[in-house]
Amino acid sequence: MIHEVLAAAFLLGLTGLIVAVPMHAWNRTSFTLPQYVLFCLVKCIVRIQWGARISPLPFRKGQGVVLICNHRSSVDPMFIGTAMSWPGHWMVAKEYCQHPAFGWFLRMAEVIPTNRAGVDTAATKMAIRYAAQGEVVGMLPEGRINISQEFMMPARPGAILVALKAKVPIVPFYIENAPYAGTVWSPFFMRARVRVVVGQPIDLSAYFDRELSSEELRALTLQCLRGIASLAGRDDFEPKIAGRQWKPTDAKIGRAHV
Repeated sequence: MIHEVLAAAFLLGLTGLIVAVPMHAWNRTSFTLPQYVLFCLVKCIVRIQWGARISPLPFRKGQGVVLICNHRSSVDPMFIGTAMSWPGHWMVAKEYCQHPAFGWFLRMAEVIPTNRAGVDTAATKMAIRYAAQGEVVGMLPEGRINISQEFMMPARPGAILVALKAKVPIVPFYIENAPYAGTVWSPFFMRARVRVVVGQPIDLSAYFDRELSSEELRALTLQCLRGIASLAGRDDFEPKIAGRQWKPTDAKIGRAHV
């Protein structure tokens, strides 16, 4: 009888420990419980299946920043998101947020739905509000996945405008070897060795509360894009600015290399 009691006590204690350890870890984050479960699942995929190595982040929780990076895969935000212990807000095309298969995941991840067809004032205002309140906003300046042979496609200045309005710095990232084979789902069926290089915050405070000319905005945008290229060791790369009506065609995208 005593052995049965000890065995039951051991199993009960083990069960309590199995529950208590992750609950303690969750309490140290800013995620809701469903968000934390998904965070742990995604982190396992990012670290094990995609072998991601990520440099330490140069900002802390409560510090508003706008993140920018090159865009080679549908899962690029996951690499950066799993390096934080609190939710960030990535701008994601509205059609993905409404997708019946994975829209729920994006909504739980607190993304900012945006219209890729043109200027989305509501999404921009939401991004500014988040960043100004001390939260992290992620933006992809190229606007779509780059499957060209160019290091980066022409980019828009939206991220710089959001950072200036919110009065926060820009933090550039470079993602190398992100898995992608032409569809949103393809990375989950691929192995990879991803490297994420984190840059230092770019201070824009000298331009806060100023009405910038188009040339000044262009110069700031190019500076931030060069920050991404520099992290990749591509100091020779000369970024380009996309016009308001710029939309990539097959000729502009070039031959896919996936």
